[in-house]
Amino acid sequence: MAEDAGVQKRTYPAGVPCWVDSQQPDVAAAREFYGGLLGWEFDGGTAPPGDTGSYAIARLGGQETAAITDLDAGPHGVPAWNTYIAVDDAEAAVRHLLSAGATLKSAPADTGVGGVRASLADPEGAEFRIWQPGERPGAQAVNLPGGWNFSDLHAADTEAAADFYARAFAWEFDRLDFGIMIRRPGYGDHLEATVDPGIRARQSGDLVPGGFADAVGWLAPVAPGERPHWHVTFTVADRDRAVQEAERLGGHVLGQDDTMWTRTALVRDPGGAVFTASQFTPPSGF
Repeated sequence: MAEDAGVQKRTYPAGVPCWVDSQQPDVAAAREFYGGLLGWEFDGGTAPPGDTGSYAIARLGGQETAAITDLDAGPHGVPAWNTYIAVDDAEAAVRHLLSAGATLKSAPADTGVGGVRASLADPEGAEFRIWQPGERPGAQAVNLPGGWNFSDLHAADTEAAADFYARAFAWEFDRLDFGIMIRRPGYGDHLEATVDPGIRARQSGDLVPGGFADAVGWLAPVAPGERPHWHVTFTVADRDRAVQEAERLGGHVLGQDDTMWTRTALVRDPGGAVFTASQFTPPSGF
């Protein structure tokens, strides 16, 4: 199903995470798993210019939400979900990121009309990607069941990580009672002016932290034995049903957690990539 040309596309200012994809040892098996779990439908899986493997775009309700690609030199050589951050100019962004302390993993590569991408790692080794948009600005189906919700940075030293990403992308970090929120100042203004005119009114309650309209992710300490990495979360309508479906489809549920706002499950897909499935369960009165 193609995207509706009459619907305004969601765009992402520089410094805002905009896309996710997963490198998998068996693309066909991954498509079956995520199609069954999240309701994704896939494009043909042709490779962008310069790629030798498949790059299958996942759609939810006709809108692009993520992609599945062949496993190559992914983070630490294992299947993983990758997070892309929007930039205005990939070449200039790479120069800036290297000066801030990042390591280049793959140089900017033109993917044709879609855009330009590059891969880097932060000073702790957490790999991330940048995206200079062309005709493909980023994920369109977001924050709805089956869609990409957000990405978190799991860092060994959260203070050092905050310092790097503040220099890298002008992010700000709010230390709240329940976590460290990452904000890109001005993002809420962009959303209000484009695809979400009611965002300020919707987030005006006392339960919503100040600046939440600018939120682009969360920063958390790594778990014991975990490497620093970017972690991806997808929204589901029902966590318990998602757990059952993930196991039926060959995934493995690593853990579950309930908070005031969410019911989540940590899942390893059949290929080995780990992600979170999250059901939004706000407090009464929200």
